Amino acid sequence: MRFVCLIYNPADMDGTLSKAEGDELVRDHFQYDEELERKGIMIHSDALEGPESASVLRVRRGILSSTDGPYVETKEHLAGIYIIEAGDLEEARKVVAGIPSARVGSIELRPVRLLTLPQ
Repeated sequence: MRFVCLIYNPADMDGTLSKAEGDELVRDHFQYDEELERKGIMIHSDALEGPESASVLRVRRGILSSTDGPYVETKEHLAGIYIIEAGDLEEARKVVAGIPSARVGSIELRPVRLLTLPQ
């Protein structure tokens, strides 16, 4: 089964970690990524820029509109993603438990829904 792991960091986290703590977190992510790749679990992972760099795009009645972030006051923001392959939900939870950012934020684990074309 394929799962997406959405990493959420506290909105006020920037500046709360020392440089050494931030560097350690990044190193831990690189090491964990390599471990998951060796085990054939990792499909993809990436960190995201802050919410102030985001845009929301919509097409209504054929017209494209764009709104630049940030949008609303939130306690957390989406900071990164992992896409993994796991045998079942319990295995995926074990993978999530090892994601270094779980120590400072939260991880939303969601199965990927594989769509097929209607007949």
